[in-house]
Amino acid sequence: MKTKQKGFTLIELLLVISVIALLIALLIPALRSARERAHRVVCLSNVKQLTLAWLAYAEEHDGRIVDGSAFDKGIAGSSMIEGWVGTSFYFPESRSAVIENPDKGALWPYLNDIDVYRCPRGWHGHAVTYTTVVSNNGALVEGTYLPGETNTELIKFGKHANNTVLRLTRLTEIVSPGAGQRAVFIDMCNTASGDDFYVHYLYPKWYGPSHPPIQHANGTTLSMADGHAEYWKWNGTETVNIPRKLMPVRSLFNEMLEDKDYEPQTEDGMYDLQRMQKATWGRIGYSAEQEP
Repeated sequence: MKTKQKGFTLIELLLVISVIALLIALLIPALRSARERAHRVVCLSNVKQLTLAWLAYAEEHDGRIVDGSAFDKGIAGSSMIEGWVGTSFYFPESRSAVIENPDKGALWPYLNDIDVYRCPRGWHGHAVTYTTVVSNNGALVEGTYLPGETNTELIKFGKHANNTVLRLTRLTEIVSPGAGQRAVFIDMCNTASGDDFYVHYLYPKWYGPSHPPIQHANGTTLSMADGHAEYWKWNGTETVNIPRKLMPVRSLFNEMLEDKDYEPQTEDGMYDLQRMQKATWGRIGYSAEQEP
């Protein structure tokens, strides 16, 4: 005598499917968060390694800080001056093109691994996502350097504000605040629009091509001159939501602010800006009344 086989009813099947869908919905954010944390760990390691290479370069060059402008190369007097990273990293056609191009910059002898030069969450096609902050022998920023005379290597010396040297050209100038509070590298998530991460000294505003990076959970990674690395989550929603636009560079895009500069309008937004300015210059160069 045949027995009747029991199966799932339609309602039971729908219930099982609903439970599975709910579990997946709960699991995906957790997996994304875990992946982001893993990427952040790698990114922190990268900026730390770059900073150790930056320190090693200075130690082998009588304390002189490497040219902070990326992709630069030239001759000043009898000396060859080259940027910390070379043109091989400037929007290459492929990974192999980076490897084959010998112009990899002044830090390459100290850190010859192309994967360390970009964040694992960096934009596709961008071979370098890290850049130095502008105070590290980078571009000239109003109010931070001494005009007129230069030395034989065409280095503009930084101004002193009390005991703080603003534009750094030598390790011995990092005194007040100490090396643990002066930023060196920052993750931009794409190739820097300029030669470095440009931060104003005299004005309470972000510079258009150097937007506050929104990379790791509404924050970014950066390193300090003593060799340690930090993760900064932006304090203000205004910082995260500053209007941005894409600009074509070769076959790819870079991100920058919609306007040339942006002045924060909220206390949290101003806190984020001034935190970055203090890490860059050691202090801010405008009225203390504007500090949060």
